[in-house]
Amino acid sequence: MSKATIVMSQAVDANGQVEVERKLGKLELVWQNSFVRKSALIVVLGIIWQIYASSLDNQLLFPTLSDTLRTLVERVRDGVLVERTWTTIKVLLMGYAVGITLAALLTMFAIGTRLGTDFLETMTAMFNPLPAIALLPLALIWFGLGAGSLVFVLVHSVLWAVALNTHSGFLGVSRTLRMVGRNYGLKGIPYVVRILVPAAFPSILTGLKIGWAFAWRTLIAAELVFGVSSGQGGLGWFIFENRNLLDLPAVFAGLLTVIIIGLVVENLIFRTIERRTVQKWGLQG
Repeated sequence: MSKATIVMSQAVDANGQVEVERKLGKLELVWQNSFVRKSALIVVLGIIWQIYASSLDNQLLFPTLSDTLRTLVERVRDGVLVERTWTTIKVLLMGYAVGITLAALLTMFAIGTRLGTDFLETMTAMFNPLPAIALLPLALIWFGLGAGSLVFVLVHSVLWAVALNTHSGFLGVSRTLRMVGRNYGLKGIPYVVRILVPAAFPSILTGLKIGWAFAWRTLIAAELVFGVSSGQGGLGWFIFENRNLLDLPAVFAGLLTVIIIGLVVENLIFRTIERRTVQKWGLQG
């Protein structure tokens, strides 16, 4: 059945005959697209924002959406917001990459030995509940006023979430697949890459999403403190700086940039990966 049809039980046409299926109208067909529905929700939220801020009529408390967008465009044109965003993303990518690498090594160690499993479970129970931002004072002492401190707290944000989800996915791989890999003589890294990773990829992707979300919000929070000390400007420092200047439209423009980047990563990058892997391989119903 094509996407343009839908099953309709107990639907009766003009002649009194039961209509089993009918073609969707153009509006109904468009509404089936999740991107359209989500875009509509964002538009509705934007309208509510504009109406509420206009009724409040106080730019020092809550700027309107139009003023926020105008400021956003201005800061993009003068290059300030683009530069601050790129500074944040560079640090984020470094911390995210290091965290994923360490999580992969730790998980391979855990899946290979009982001692490794106990080590991973113990370390995760100890450090996963610990907020990454709480480690920032120690990071500043150990690594000084530089990107190293931010990378350290980002690794903490990413490592445990990715390792825990990956290990859980590996443990959930069926015995049949494990036996297939063993029968083909796969051991070590080839066994993990060819058997465990494809079968556990939904859990791995979930861990990557959680790790990204933790890292993103941790970095913005850390920059609010770290930027004041080092003078190195990222998005968090941009927000803090404009808050001190009482430029609320610029503050909201910074927050809106954080939200936009989060939406792009979740709905474009991760959804594309999911569509080309998990759904394509038939690992998701």
